[in-house]
Amino acid sequence: MDELPTDALYDLVRPLSVAVSPDGDRVAVRTLAYDREADCRRSSVLTVPADGSRDPHRLARASDVSAMQWSPDGTRLGVVTARERDTELRVDDGAESDEGDDGDGSENGSDAASGDADPKPQVWVYDLERGGDARQVTAFDEGVREFDWGPDGERIVVSARDPTEEEQAYLDQRRDGGPIETERLQHKFDGQGWLDTVTTYLFVVDVATREQRRLDGAYGGGIPEQSSGLQPAWHPRDDRIAFVGYHGDDSDDSYVQNVHVVDAGTGETEQVTDGEYFAGGPVWSPDGARLAFLANNPTNWYVPTDVCVADADTGRYEVVTGELDRSVAWFEEFAWLDDDRLLLAIGDEGWSRFVRLDATGGHERVYDCQSRDESLMTFDTAGGTVAFVRQHPSDGVDAFGVAASDLDATADDPDPRRRLTELNPDLVADYDHPEIERVTFEGADGDAVEGVAFLPPDFDPADPDGDRPLLLSIHGGPRRYDGPHFDFDTAYWTTRGYVVFKVNYHGSTSYGRAFCERLSGSWGDVEVEDVLAGTDELVERGWVDPDRLFVTGFSFGGRSTANVLTETDRFAAGVAEHGAYDLRSSFGTDDSHRWTENEFGLPWENPEAYDAASSITDVGDIDTPLLLTAGEEDWRCPPTQSEQLHVSLKKRGVESKLVVYPDTHHVHYYVAAPGRATHRLTTLAEWYARFDPEREAGAE
Repeated sequence: MDELPTDALYDLVRPLSVAVSPDGDRVAVRTLAYDREADCRRSSVLTVPADGSRDPHRLARASDVSAMQWSPDGTRLGVVTARERDTELRVDDGAESDEGDDGDGSENGSDAASGDADPKPQVWVYDLERGGDARQVTAFDEGVREFDWGPDGERIVVSARDPTEEEQAYLDQRRDGGPIETERLQHKFDGQGWLDTVTTYLFVVDVATREQRRLDGAYGGGIPEQSSGLQPAWHPRDDRIAFVGYHGDDSDDSYVQNVHVVDAGTGETEQVTDGEYFAGGPVWSPDGARLAFLANNPTNWYVPTDVCVADADTGRYEVVTGELDRSVAWFEEFAWLDDDRLLLAIGDEGWSRFVRLDATGGHERVYDCQSRDESLMTFDTAGGTVAFVRQHPSDGVDAFGVAASDLDATADDPDPRRRLTELNPDLVADYDHPEIERVTFEGADGDAVEGVAFLPPDFDPADPDGDRPLLLSIHGGPRRYDGPHFDFDTAYWTTRGYVVFKVNYHGSTSYGRAFCERLSGSWGDVEVEDVLAGTDELVERGWVDPDRLFVTGFSFGGRSTANVLTETDRFAAGVAEHGAYDLRSSFGTDDSHRWTENEFGLPWENPEAYDAASSITDVGDIDTPLLLTAGEEDWRCPPTQSEQLHVSLKKRGVESKLVVYPDTHHVHYYVAAPGRATHRLTTLAEWYARFDPEREAGAE
């Protein structure tokens, strides 16, 4: 059995999103790959016929793409990307040529006006009929985050930061190394660092002339804006633009996000929702008669995400998923199939699958030919075509297409899907990737709990040899779930003989509200009971060696790993990644004060709850060797949390190692710099081998 080497990561290509052209004939696929020489990630765009009749075509020079949208007539594809400034704009700005330094540091696309050396993300448009390179449409000093096309294809709406003169002066001094000054409650956010007071507005931009106009009443606000943006959606027939934001006085202390509609011509803005939801993803029906959006409970995140549909003229809306008791899939996407029906991806018992919704209420699970061994990642639909990314643990991850009329295909029908990409043929063929086995056992409260076991290539669950090492991998969130997936990390471990077990403990979505909400206020309790019960199940089955048990987790999973080790010393070693271990000290130093308060109240009012959920208060009970990883710029789970636990363990004489990655925030490593991802895997392998009675240290 060949072990998957760390440098095979450079061969991995992952599809991140898909976009179907309005006529349903073509699909754009945004992909993530790795640049070995520059040691960085690259995202780019492919286009492919929806029937799979030709191989995908890579658009020239598209790199680091964060968003893509087809024009209404399907002749152009707009993308948000940071790249060298368009030659046409450099000429317009008075530059002599597109070669050499013009003396002000703005060559190679640098944004001299904003003081940054690197180009800012802007909207670029590919003309797919004429061909050639993309044309830059926007030139905002602070860059563009997102956009949508107007119905005539002559205008776009973008969201962009627009500092006042005073705010610009502060930004300039900060970029020159000046002090951080803030009076904001939400003063930082992971991935963005220290926050300022600059407002993000919607702008209407003329595609041909690049003239722009700010919509003064259409602006962001609220904690969710930092991660989700304004999400503008232009009406398919008129000048109405839907967007999300929170305009209340307590915007730094609320997860509320309201749906608004602004008129692109007059600038007049109307609010659709009234503070009851953390709303997102507004999408107009094809005829423009309805507006659908996602609705989360802003104070209780264990409540399943619903879909609401509003009348476009009156603004009255109804929840259309009330009887479903399943949350939207972790990637949170839905789309209109036609004027009266929507397609939604849900998490359904450790599985991402399709549900068709009626715009007036009612649902049905569709596409039953999708097996339980494969799962959706993202999708889009238009013109009678559905494109989706499907992942399978041993067969890779790729884009597929299917006619919307074939969504009713059953497991007994021929599979109607068409493969659109084959992104990792050598990686799939050259290594034995894991098969999965779903394992159900009794967890907390006597409830049935499910886990997904990823098995080594030569492992027979019906005739186990009992000497396999276990890697108990605890997912983060906690509002998330594990299912069948094609994952480099998992394959790395299974090709080394590990049984990787991922338990969907209480608190995981996809099993209904009651199962998820059981974790509320019980961190370090109910999920620990569940994952330990799952470990017992695999030991009793003879699948794993009880002397070769290892535990790990990222984010909430890292927090849970430490809590597990306060309860038992049965694990040979653990790895806790990017976790928080002292809730009192993380309050206010992380970016999640509102979430923590929703869960436990305020630390000075309810200190017992904070202490009960923290592993640091029980550090005297940890005797298991523990490796801790952290990101130097992680504001979700600050690195000081890992430092605190590391020092506490070392004081007690427990073997501990701390690895902090510079310039890294709260990010899974397969989407970070590949050099860090490979270093991390090697470090983890050496740590497990060091404490494995059957292995010698030194992984690669």
